[in-house]
Amino acid sequence: MKKKLTRFDLQTMKDEGRKVVWVTAYDYVTAQLAEEAGMDMLLVGDSLGMAVYGYSGTVPVTMEQSIYHTEAVRRAAPNTFVIGDMPFGTYQAGIEEACYNAIRFHKECGVDCVKLEGGVRVAPVISAICDGGMLVMGHVGLTPQSSGAMGGFRAQGRTADSAKAIIEDARAVYEAGAFAVLVEGVPPEVTEIICRELPIPVYGIGGGPCDGQVMICSDILGLFQAFTPKFVKRYGDVAGEYRKVFAAYIDEVRNGVFPGDEHTYKMVDGEVEKLREQWK
Repeated sequence: MKKKLTRFDLQTMKDEGRKVVWVTAYDYVTAQLAEEAGMDMLLVGDSLGMAVYGYSGTVPVTMEQSIYHTEAVRRAAPNTFVIGDMPFGTYQAGIEEACYNAIRFHKECGVDCVKLEGGVRVAPVISAICDGGMLVMGHVGLTPQSSGAMGGFRAQGRTADSAKAIIEDARAVYEAGAFAVLVEGVPPEVTEIICRELPIPVYGIGGGPCDGQVMICSDILGLFQAFTPKFVKRYGDVAGEYRKVFAAYIDEVRNGVFPGDEHTYKMVDGEVEKLREQWK
């Protein structure tokens, strides 16, 4: 049986230079297959807003939606480190509400940690959640929940001054007690400095090489069709397979090929004649 990693295992992997690989998952089947493949961690990201619900961004995602999907992922992957992504509005209003929602993720979903976006400005929130005995992963750089203030889903840290601010955000997250930090959408030179400056694991999505990588499952599967970020590598064409299967199914039903005899149930011997006699 696959052994679920702990924060100490993840720290050891960083110290030994072993890469951590994780992916988002929003449903039972995807999470089950990811665990079977040997994925180190699973993030039930608020990216489900776009990948599952078709929203234009992550802001509309609610706590109830996140809880619903995280429960399914936890059931499917009991031996994998699962991260609950705190939606927009569940930690910005104050420390008390943030702690309450983090507790919900743990009590109702059995997550191993929660993730929230921001650096210096959310450090007090991170500290409070950690003081409650829960693990927190930070998220700096391109923070999708703040995309409106950033002018859209744009790479961050492309100037020395903006890069310095991201590095300071990462340090604030660490000093507040986060056990790891995710760096998104920044040049690799910025991530390199964060990796060097922080003793905790530093993971990336569009941040270049670091202690590990996370990707959106529907992106690497080739399933999400709206757009493909620069940092995504498609490892399959699941959307193409869907189309082929759907087309074949439509064709066979319309032409009377499916269902065939092999797909139907048989009556008990002698009962067909009785039925037909009764209804002739």
